[in-house]
Amino acid sequence: MPERSESESRKLLRRLRDTLAAGAEGQARLDRIVRLIAQSMGSEVCSIYLFRDPETLELCATEGLNAAAVHKTRLKLGEGLVGRVARSAAPVNTGNAPAEKGFRYMPETGEEIYSSFLGVPIRRVGERLGVLVVQSREARTFSEDEVYGLEVVAMVLAEMTELGAFVGAGDSLGVLHKRPVTIRGGTGQEGTAEGHVWLHEPRVVVTNPVADDPVRETERLRAAVQQLRVSVDDLLSAPTLDKDQRQVLEAYRMFAHSRGWARRMEEDIARGLSAEAAVEKEQSAARARFEQVPDAYLRDRLHDIDDLSYRLLRILTGQGRDTGAQMPAGPVLVARNIGPADLLDYGRKLRGVVLEEGSVGSHAAIVARALAIPLVIHAKGTRTARR
Repeated sequence: MPERSESESRKLLRRLRDTLAAGAEGQARLDRIVRLIAQSMGSEVCSIYLFRDPETLELCATEGLNAAAVHKTRLKLGEGLVGRVARSAAPVNTGNAPAEKGFRYMPETGEEIYSSFLGVPIRRVGERLGVLVVQSREARTFSEDEVYGLEVVAMVLAEMTELGAFVGAGDSLGVLHKRPVTIRGGTGQEGTAEGHVWLHEPRVVVTNPVADDPVRETERLRAAVQQLRVSVDDLLSAPTLDKDQRQVLEAYRMFAHSRGWARRMEEDIARGLSAEAAVEKEQSAARARFEQVPDAYLRDRLHDIDDLSYRLLRILTGQGRDTGAQMPAGPVLVARNIGPADLLDYGRKLRGVVLEEGSVGSHAAIVARALAIPLVIHAKGTRTARR
């Protein structure tokens, strides 16, 4: 990777960080960001589309398109090139957008004069937040460095969205709906349970996505990865593990010692991300890759990557899982997913486990069966229903 490209990427991220840190309302922040990205990318257009609801994207800010279209132009998931990026969680890069499959012309935006289109997903650990787009009149395909650089910027935007940096910039960025819901799931481990909800939230909010010293960040990452590997080895040395639990943790250990995983995170740091943001970017990228895999067993390995990433983030930030709240009597654990190591940490104190994802063949299900803990899987919307 050329040093020139790395320096430009870090420069853009620093400017983006300064823009986000400046005191301003959500819409003003978005407007500044699209101007900054368009200038840095050398493109006439930069636009940010965010989800209004799980099926609808809304144009929330633009530099270059018709300003009157902001908060007016909406696309369904999968509709047009923007909707295609959101659905597939993969970039679309073309020098002739109108000729691209699925193209939809939105006349109110005035985009008919632009040929080139590059759109990347704004996502955070599997959660779809929106799409970041740049366009230009010149009919050209954006380079690999430009695509990667825009993905890094989208990662930072995702972190800032999580921190509420854009709240107040229109209805699409408001608080999610509050309403009664009925949630259905599947059986991962048979049984019945009654108790009090305990939210398992290993996700750490990254407040410093941009770093100035890549050497220092790389050192921090390497030290944290080494600590993670030692902790996994310690789990494996426990004499109380049965055969199934040991096999689960052996596979878990294999991911922890993956050189490719560490190398990709170090490359992200070289482009300007902090160690924490690099971990989350690789976690999001791994999710996008594994979700396209048809083999159910391989898709289940995504859970191990999630769990390792969360543990690595807790090491880097020093943010343990203890938030000061006390676990209630008879806890029923609610989570998007959970890795075998975390489930073993909770042990038999749990009355039951409810997961938004998971499968009957996952490592978490194996551990739940070994501990005789009732497990519900595929209970979509469980965590968001609490908002």
